[in-house]
Amino acid sequence: MAVPDFRTRPQLSEAVARFVRQRIFDGGYAAGSYVRLDQLATELGISVTPVREALLELRGEGLLVQQPHRGFMVVPVTRRDLADVADVQAFVGGELAARAAASITDEQLAELESIQSQLEQAYAGDDQNQTVRLNHEFHRAINVAAHSPKLAQMMSQITRYAPESVFPAIAGWPERSMRDHRRVLTALAAHDQTLARTAMAEHLAAGVAPLVEHLSSRGVVSGEEGSDAQSDQRPSPAGT
Repeated sequence: MAVPDFRTRPQLSEAVARFVRQRIFDGGYAAGSYVRLDQLATELGISVTPVREALLELRGEGLLVQQPHRGFMVVPVTRRDLADVADVQAFVGGELAARAAASITDEQLAELESIQSQLEQAYAGDDQNQTVRLNHEFHRAINVAAHSPKLAQMMSQITRYAPESVFPAIAGWPERSMRDHRRVLTALAAHDQTLARTAMAEHLAAGVAPLVEHLSSRGVVSGEEGSDAQSDQRPSPAGT
């Protein structure tokens, strides 16, 4: 995984968190390994302050745990974790899509059609960075059209744990995703709240099985289904 130029980026801690999160899901940081603060700051060519902020954010997400005098350790990713995230995404995303269907404007529909067309072109050109960005924009535009900022903010927080950048590399997923998006667009254009909710929920839930298979093949997903085996590594609800 190439290291971006972090020195010129605003909101460094968010960029670093995104970078480390991706490394975890790529298998670059294996479960049980330590992310060294000074080492990562040197690698990225930045100070330790944004790196520390990023690692604390990832600790809050449950991807890292802070060990006294030892630093930040990568927590195993399990099938149950990914399924739980997908279930919550499906429920919240479905509700947002239903609300968007009730009030979406012609201008917003035209914007979504444009984003979707660009996304399909990016998939055809095998431009992974563009597909990730445009897919995010597609879902964000629907969430904005729902006029439910708190629910949209919740969805944004949930999505941080979903490895969006992995999906373009999953066999068969681009084709499935494009069909699902078109189904959502049809429901939105018809202002059909029930169909919009169902289409979006099914789209978001459908990714978990191929995602688990993909990550398992790369040794990222732990074989542990439950949390008992990891209870000593999980942060408490308060993050302490």
